Amino acid sequence: MNSSDILLILISSAGLLHGLAFAVYLSFYKKKKTTTNYLLALILVFMAFRIGKSVLLNFNNNLEPIFIFVGLAFLLLIGPLLRWYIAGMLEVNFKLPKNLFLELVPFTVFFISSFFVSKNWFETNSKEVIIVFGSAIIFIYLHFAFYIFISNKVLKETKKALKDTLQTKAQKAIINWLNLLIIGFVIIWVSYFLNIIDGAVPYITGPIMYSLVIYFLSFKAFQLKIIDIDGNVFKKNDDSILFNKISQLIEGKKLYLEPNVSLSNLSHLINKSTQKTSEVINQYAKQNFNDFINSYRIREAKKMLSNKEYANYTISSIAFDCGFSSLSSFNGAFKKFENKTPSVFRKTNPL
Repeated sequence: MNSSDILLILISSAGLLHGLAFAVYLSFYKKKKTTTNYLLALILVFMAFRIGKSVLLNFNNNLEPIFIFVGLAFLLLIGPLLRWYIAGMLEVNFKLPKNLFLELVPFTVFFISSFFVSKNWFETNSKEVIIVFGSAIIFIYLHFAFYIFISNKVLKETKKALKDTLQTKAQKAIINWLNLLIIGFVIIWVSYFLNIIDGAVPYITGPIMYSLVIYFLSFKAFQLKIIDIDGNVFKKNDDSILFNKISQLIEGKKLYLEPNVSLSNLSHLINKSTQKTSEVINQYAKQNFNDFINSYRIREAKKMLSNKEYANYTISSIAFDCGFSSLSSFNGAFKKFENKTPSVFRKTNPL
């Protein structure tokens, strides 16, 4: 075995080991135990077996047929697991489907059949062997593609349903994560399928692509904090309605123009605690109360600064008219939102 082969083994095995380590973390070390985390862990474990078979087969032509067929069989298991995981990340109070055993029939049949494949029969390369093995591979990869398609369809339907609703940060994180996850599986599927089509790409490409995909996805999982949330973040509550009420109150009565408007005043008007009001604003506006109010004030100030009717107004006058209690606070807020001072904005936006 030359140095290039050793390098390929290291690269292709890296993702396998990383995936297993991530699965162990989700199953045993993550404090919050959820069905979705267990499903993700199972996907990673069975993908590791599948990728491990590919690495062994690429560097060992004498691999026992049972390992080849068992490795292929795991793809029939990963498809349903992917669908259940997607559902668990999108459904409130998700429970595994009652008919899950029906979805596992193809895997069970193929897995058990693997133990009856003899090396002598497999290595005859007879017409019968070619037909059986070729048909099995085609079925397995179409089966996997079908589940990727179904999972993507469910995600698209959810995105369509949420199109006109105000989404929380957690909901957006899940949608983003699932998009990346499906793209990752498509990349892996394509890299393997292209090898089947007359060896369009080297067989080792599959494990290498898996390594790249799993490293990227695990990074995004932690970045988006996806292992701490599940489909329950889509539970309907009154928070979005409350935020719309707050927005309508701020805009309709132009409360932002009042210098003394405060979180306490606003909370009293909507009959909620200051903590609840602040929480809802942070969740939906992605801003604290001061920035939320100032965003309306700056919007109003920009209209006045670029309107010839206010050409004779000084910057200070506009600041006070928009609800700011001092020129310095106005300049600071304006620069924060627009990356320029009010006077520069007025000069670059001729009346």
